[in-house]
Amino acid sequence: MPLVGLISAVVFVPWAGVWLWLSPLPDTVEQQLDEATALGLGSVILYIDHSNRPAEQYAATAKDKRLSLPEGADSLFKIASISKLYIAAATAKLVAAGQLSLQSTVAELLPELAGRIANADSITVAMLVSHRSGIPNFVDAQGFDWAGGQQDPNDNLKLVLDKRADFAPGSDYAYSNTNYLLLGRILDNTLGYPHQHYIRKQLLAPLGLNDTFGDVAALEHQRAIESQHTLEHQQASKSAYLLASGFHQGVDEDLKSLIFNTPGGSMLATARDVGVFLRALITTAPDASHSGSQAQTATASVSAKKALLSAEEQAIYASIYEYEHTGWLPGYQSIARYHSTPDAVVVQFVGSTGGESELLAHVLYQRVVKIVSREPH
Repeated sequence: MPLVGLISAVVFVPWAGVWLWLSPLPDTVEQQLDEATALGLGSVILYIDHSNRPAEQYAATAKDKRLSLPEGADSLFKIASISKLYIAAATAKLVAAGQLSLQSTVAELLPELAGRIANADSITVAMLVSHRSGIPNFVDAQGFDWAGGQQDPNDNLKLVLDKRADFAPGSDYAYSNTNYLLLGRILDNTLGYPHQHYIRKQLLAPLGLNDTFGDVAALEHQRAIESQHTLEHQQASKSAYLLASGFHQGVDEDLKSLIFNTPGGSMLATARDVGVFLRALITTAPDASHSGSQAQTATASVSAKKALLSAEEQAIYASIYEYEHTGWLPGYQSIARYHSTPDAVVVQFVGSTGGESELLAHVLYQRVVKIVSREPH
């Protein structure tokens, strides 16, 4: 190995991540959180939904006191691409209701873009949802700037218009945020109103998820309502709807003020709300008959939980998208997954990015799942 390569290997080995990965597994989740934050990981929120006992919530504050959790484990968080689970579920419901077809094309649904997106006449809704469209990811496009935020989704769309496709529609898979930007527009046009209103009414309200918001504007609107209620009734709100801080290595500014409004990455929620949503999403409706589907396999032992989708909607969803997701925005990273062993939904929020944060966060998540898996049930 050249000397420069050897020096680089020595200097840039992610020692904190390696140390966490190799260290003995502690007895409790609390001990594991303390160890991870002591190694430099940002503030952490965990929500663990068990099938046969009460859910658990944890919050750990980092050594860097700027990384505050204003409401502890109930602090709001930018869930980034976990938002795609909600859009995929809304799409499945609209398809089941006959309001939208998975086989409709981008050219048919967004004719104004027919000549601006390659293969628009053969890219279907199903391909958008499942990331098989071949449309370039605007995040990877020249001119995209995380630091600039995404206040106007059209600015991101312009970055990929008139560009060559990454592959022929349906011939391959490549994760692309542009797919969900377009889906957001398609859902808005189909409904005749913002798709986040539909998500709130059809997906969140039935589950009592009042701490989930479509974007920062929706959060600010709720804060205004609560403030007015406090003034009129002289009674404090049960929640201040406070957003957790988020920092990126090398940036001093608290990034909670950086706005991302692009569909598929704009939502905010508590870890509990995400966990309850995911549990309901994977739960098979009592009359489900789609034997062998991903959903039925995943939920064999959780039929007692409330199902979010009907059997027909669940079958559609299982054919187009997955039941887990990660999320990343500057200062915020998240993971939401269902684990058949130990039959638990585990949601993790970390309020830091950059440096070793991503590696530490993933190692921490894996170790938490191991701890939960060995606990008595």
